[in-house]
Amino acid sequence: MDIARTPTNPDGNPELADAAPTPHEPPVIRREDYRPYPWLLPEMQLHFDLGADKTRVTSTLTLERNPATEKSDVLRLDGDGLAAHSVKVDGEAVNDWEMDGSDLVLTLAGDAHSVEIVTEIDPGSNTQLMGLYASGGMLCTQCEAEGFRRITFFPDRPDVLSTYRVRMEADKARFPILLCNGNKEEEGELEDGRHFAEWHDPWPKPSYLFALVAGDLVAKSGPFTTRSGREVECNIWVRDADLERTDHALASLHRAMEWDEQTFGREYDLDLYNIVAVSDFNMGAMENKGLNVFNTKYVLADHDTATDGDFDAVEGVIAHEYFHNWSGNRITCRDWFQLSLKEGFTVLRDQLFSQDMRGEAVKRIEDVRILRAAQYPEDAGPLAHPIRPDSYREISNFYTATVYNKGAEVIRMMRSMAGEEQFRAGTDTYFDRHDGEAATCEDFIRSIEDGAGLDLAQFRRWYEQAGTPRVKVVQEEIGDGLRLTLSQSVPPTPGQPKKQPMVIPLRLAVHSRGTGATGPEQLAILTDAEQVFEYPLAGPDPVVSINRGFTAPVIIERDLSRQDLVFLAAHDDDPFARYEAMQELAVGHLVSVARGQADPEGEEGLVEAFRAVLTDEAIDDAMRGELLMLPSETYLFEAMATGHAKADPGTIHQAREGLKAAIGRACAKEFHALYDRAEKIAFDDPAGRGARKVKTQVLVYTAASDPAKAAELAAYQFDRADNMTDRQGALMVLAGLDAPERAAKLDAFYERYRGNDLVIDKWFTLQALSLHPDVLEQVRALAKHPDFTMSNPNRVRSLYMAFAGNPLGFHAADGSGYRLIADVILALDPINPQTAARFVPSLGRWRRIEAGRAALMKGELERIAAAGNLSRDTYEQVSRSLDG
Repeated sequence: MDIARTPTNPDGNPELADAAPTPHEPPVIRREDYRPYPWLLPEMQLHFDLGADKTRVTSTLTLERNPATEKSDVLRLDGDGLAAHSVKVDGEAVNDWEMDGSDLVLTLAGDAHSVEIVTEIDPGSNTQLMGLYASGGMLCTQCEAEGFRRITFFPDRPDVLSTYRVRMEADKARFPILLCNGNKEEEGELEDGRHFAEWHDPWPKPSYLFALVAGDLVAKSGPFTTRSGREVECNIWVRDADLERTDHALASLHRAMEWDEQTFGREYDLDLYNIVAVSDFNMGAMENKGLNVFNTKYVLADHDTATDGDFDAVEGVIAHEYFHNWSGNRITCRDWFQLSLKEGFTVLRDQLFSQDMRGEAVKRIEDVRILRAAQYPEDAGPLAHPIRPDSYREISNFYTATVYNKGAEVIRMMRSMAGEEQFRAGTDTYFDRHDGEAATCEDFIRSIEDGAGLDLAQFRRWYEQAGTPRVKVVQEEIGDGLRLTLSQSVPPTPGQPKKQPMVIPLRLAVHSRGTGATGPEQLAILTDAEQVFEYPLAGPDPVVSINRGFTAPVIIERDLSRQDLVFLAAHDDDPFARYEAMQELAVGHLVSVARGQADPEGEEGLVEAFRAVLTDEAIDDAMRGELLMLPSETYLFEAMATGHAKADPGTIHQAREGLKAAIGRACAKEFHALYDRAEKIAFDDPAGRGARKVKTQVLVYTAASDPAKAAELAAYQFDRADNMTDRQGALMVLAGLDAPERAAKLDAFYERYRGNDLVIDKWFTLQALSLHPDVLEQVRALAKHPDFTMSNPNRVRSLYMAFAGNPLGFHAADGSGYRLIADVILALDPINPQTAARFVPSLGRWRRIEAGRAALMKGELERIAAAGNLSRDTYEQVSRSLDG
């Protein structure tokens, strides 16, 4: 995460950047050029005189020479949009400092010094939402990755660790609550209606973890007693009107704290744990030590305003940020190239937590679906990068699905190879060995090697090579055994034309289609370009179930018959493998149809497979809902655009909608029997979540096969709904139909929730994602709605990011969808470059699309590039999308 600014090298050595970049070409920062900072900063003191229009910041840096570096008398402090009002060294005012671009540079001759700097900033005009900014009447901060330099001059890099003492002063009527990192040591009254609070964080941290919040807030509070018997005060701070929607957030925090103690042996280390919900936030949440700042989307939830999925997201994000206390805060990153050290590991931790809270099978499928929708396209496009990148121009562009989600899968593979007990020994080694340090991915790998007893020498290639490996499976019966030949390849990616074989662990089992028997599960570890494995047969007609549980983030290529896939879809004892067989059946059929190859037998086979899922009483509805979901158009796009083939979004959409209609018509009786049964299940019944999921799927298939019936049933569900999951599911289907019920229910939804920002975001999103033929014009009209604003990231994402993910509207054959998103990028970049840059990848897939649309997408990227004065964020994304 970052902002548009004059670039500086993150380790303070300008000579490390590429020589003489043009004004429109920010310098490249390279991992190999890392050097430790020449000064240590054991303590940082900050004094804030807070105001919405003017905040005065006095920072006092305690400096010592770093004995691990060559001696340098130069102190270079990062800044962005700052001016120093005064500078003191060891208590004496000095004038021999200078500005070098955005940086403040001093010459210090001694081995230890105190440097005091006074700056003034305007939080109210900070539209980039980095540093200190105003949001909904409060003041708050966002400092990751390089936002602290917008508050005061400082070596704003993750390997400079300091303890912080902070004094905050403000008008009490306007800002009655003053929060900061660590523990509150003192508070009191001042003259003229002002007050103060003093905070101390005893744990050394980098500047990106600094946070403060000042505002008129109330808290949902509840103590947590750690396993050692220490009581922690837990608070969820919100506006008064939102307090009643915080119960779930507090309960989720307590569950996460208990789980981390039990599963990873990690106990919380401060007296306070504060979470603050803010309306204007570029990301989901931020793990600042002891003071997490959250997007309201991941805090506020009740069943009238939040779906089951929203409840899951709140629990997962609350847990993610809490788990960062150890995997990110107590041990942080040496430099930003190591981002996956904290994010990949913490994503795995929150996934494992959610599996334990909600069930492993469905959660695993959800995680894989997200990986395939977001990360696989990234790995196959011009923005592909390893989970530990080698270079960047703007670090905010590397908060990606590769670093987060693929990073989690890489560490999960270590866990699969080591086993849970030995993996825990490895993570204990990591926490014990590197507590209080700024570490690297290599430090983590060595800890797992030493603690778990693994040899990960070749496995390190997962950190070095981009691209999604493909594993080809060939099976052959040999007497009473089965020979599996596995071969792997990693496709070329920008800057990496040739790849070395990876270590790929694959859980597998051999089924017998003849007897229904299943052999023992095995772990095959593929290390060479091609390897042969032999296993005993379980009976006649062997069928291999491979990559069970999605052991490895790879693409499996196998020539299974339709009969074998139908067998696995109906009988595989691994839930993910069963889901995967259904997906393979659908992908094979849909790609063939999209390429103009009619496949009536494939359609018939799919209809029968879906009918079996609909009527199998042994499947719970939560799993049934997953099995009923067709592969997304994004995933089909990737499957169609293999080798030199190009994807055609228009034919993919037609094929998928056609199959939905065929299944809906053929299985209408079974769908409506399922709906009638699910409707009778009470909201708070343990089976209620699954029931709500399958009801929505029934509406989806009915909309494709019988729109009039779907409109009637969706309107009925909308009117009777006693929860947001049912209400939103109904409105989602209605939004895509050209039916009179559509407008009436959209209006009713808006009027019911007018003024509730998070729910009105849903209202925008449901329309922007809809299958309505006039969706593009509807989005243009919504952009003129009084409730729409470009200044709030949630609102921008709710309309335009949703539309960029709508295959029907975004890929309009005349390029109007591409033009709309390009216009958004150009309009948003001067306001909030971080958010603007995140729209670019949707245009960056032009090389993998059919020629007509490819030219239109490329033309919009060229139009953005030619505009000039782009932020560093957007410039890097556009240039790589064109050149990668």
